[in-house]
Amino acid sequence: MILKEYRKEIFHPECNSNFQSLHRIARLDQDIGEVLPYLNSSLGGDSCTKEPPSVTFKVHGKLITVHHDRIAINALKDEGEADKILEWLKQEINQAWKNREMIKPSLESFPKPLILDVLKLLPRSNCQQCGQPTCMVFAILVADGAKGPEGYPVLQDPHKTYLEKYLARFRPEL
Repeated sequence: MILKEYRKEIFHPECNSNFQSLHRIARLDQDIGEVLPYLNSSLGGDSCTKEPPSVTFKVHGKLITVHHDRIAINALKDEGEADKILEWLKQEINQAWKNREMIKPSLESFPKPLILDVLKLLPRSNCQQCGQPTCMVFAILVADGAKGPEGYPVLQDPHKTYLEKYLARFRPEL
């Protein structure tokens, strides 16, 4: 186990105190820099830096950056959501470290789905049954990783299968 303990700090963004969301910083009690290339490979990081080492992910509409000594998460509803994400990430970090012999380490950013490619795979009816005003908005959310094919209730085969196959190309291989 590489990550054992962390200390949590939660705050509202300083840039706009009217934001309803919270941010969380978890200060790590141990240096996890060695796991970052493995974590990036297993979760498919959106961006990586080598100096200082960090990996950034977009997961369910949240921006999560893992540094060697801290984890930052934005756009949180409340402390409960923050705790749930931190515990999930702690498990992912420890799992990546445990399986490092089977993972090809990388600090390269993974390619992401293109919005127009996702849109082409949707019916483009703008029916709003997915909860979004247009299919374009839904395609943006899918490309960002905030939604998946299951979030589009009227998406039927073959469109659903095509979209799932397209998105599978962007998931990292272990």
